[in-house]
Parts: sequence; structure tokens; C-alpha cells
Amino acid sequence: MRIARFSIDGNVAFGAVEGEGTVDSGGLVLDIIKGIPYTDFELSGTKVPLSKVRLLPPVLPNKVVAIGRNYAEHAAELGNEVPDVPVAFFKPTTSVIGPGDAIEYPSFSNELHHEAELAVVIGRMCREVPRERVKDVVFGYTCANDVTARDAQRREKQWARAKGFDTSCPLGPWVETELDPGDLTIQATVNGEQRQLGRTSDMIRSVEDLVVHITEAMTLLPGDVILTGTPAGVGPLNVGDEVAVTIEGIGTLTNRVIKRG
Repeated sequence: MRIARFSIDGNVAFGAVEGEGTVDSGGLVLDIIKGIPYTDFELSGTKVPLSKVRLLPPVLPNKVVAIGRNYAEHAAELGNEVPDVPVAFFKPTTSVIGPGDAIEYPSFSNELHHEAELAVVIGRMCREVPRERVKDVVFGYTCANDVTARDAQRREKQWARAKGFDTSCPLGPWVETELDPGDLTIQATVNGEQRQLGRTSDMIRSVEDLVVHITEAMTLLPGDVILTGTPAGVGPLNVGDEVAVTIEGIGTLTNRVIKRG
């Protein structure tokens, strides 16, 4: 099931996405959900065309835990070795934006990069999750773009500013709850030109590995997000560019880069 979060007439709700097509092509409708989707829920039967609503970030995470250098070819293209353990960092909630929202080029950077990633959405409070129970705590998956100020990342020992600035974490367009993440095509295009193309099977650490590793240290809450790393091919973004992240079985997340006002 595809679960979207949206705004209509000033009200925010969740809905199940029905029909065939893309965000822009038409043919999709939303069946409004009673309550929130992390618990048992019912579909209201009240349906609205997706074209009549504004899609929002599919979740509002308490925290976004991101993983660096989880694809060997990406680590190599930046001159890094594959780490012995997963490299985790945080992106603040203020970095999260939804499909169609603008990525604001930060004033402290001259080298902005896209990073297409599979995002894991947590569905229940969990800590010290054993591998065999990971599927029980995962709500679903969505597309993410770990937008990075690459020059700031090189310059500063911590990645907080380089990867945590406002609008640096586009998520969407919705959460797919019925998906095997083991071997999916993941790609990024800029102005229609393919930049990244990889498969989630190339991840060094799997979704199960990452959930186990992260929850050894911290409690994850419903709606929290794990970014699983990016394949090779990251590259520059300029003001005016349209960047799209597409993941097999989920859909396409599209955002445009603007100058920060």
C-alpha cells in the first residue's frame, strides 16, 4: 500500500494512494485514512484526486539517521575507504521537505551535490531490535535525497552543516508499505539527464544490518527515517536544476533548486 501525507483546504491528512500513474500524470486518487497509519487504521471511503491536493513529506520524523559510505563505488569516487562499521549521522527535522518543495542553495556553499537514497520509515517504537524482527518495526520505504554541501563536508570535521541545512532532506512522494528492499533500482536525474544508477543489492550493509546497528544505541520512534546511503554518480546541483530520485517499486521524488532568499 502507498501511504501519502497531504494538505487540502488547510487540513493535513494521510491517504492511501490508488490507481496507476505518477504524481504528475494524473489518474491517482487518495482514500483518506481515519487516524494515523502507524497503528491499525481504516480507510474512510472519502476519495480525492491527487491532483487536487498538495503532497507533503510522507512522514514528520523525530529524527533522520543517515548512513554514509554504504556503497563501495560511492566511497571510492570521493576517495574514501569503506568503513569497518556503518558511519551514522543525523539530519535535523528542519531539513525535511516534500515532493515538489524547493531545495534552497545554502549561502555557505559553492558545491551542492545530490545523493539518491532508499529511506526506511520506522512504524513502531523500538530499541535493540534483533535481526529476525526488523520487518516488524519497518513501516515502509520512500525515496530520499541526501543533499550535501560537498565543500563544507570536506572543510568541516563534522557533517552537521554540510548535510543538515534547511531543505537538505527531500522525502517522498509517499511510503510504500509492501516492498522487499533487497534489490531495487535506484537512480537520480538532473534536468532529465541520468546521473546515478545503482541497485540496493550493492549496499554494503543491508536494511536489517542498519536497523540492528542503530537500535543498539538509540530508540527509534514511529515516523523516524533511516537513510541507507547513496550509489556512485553524485554530482553538482545548480540554481534552477530539477533533480529527481526514482526507486523501483516506490516512485519518483522531484525537487527544484532555488537561491536561498
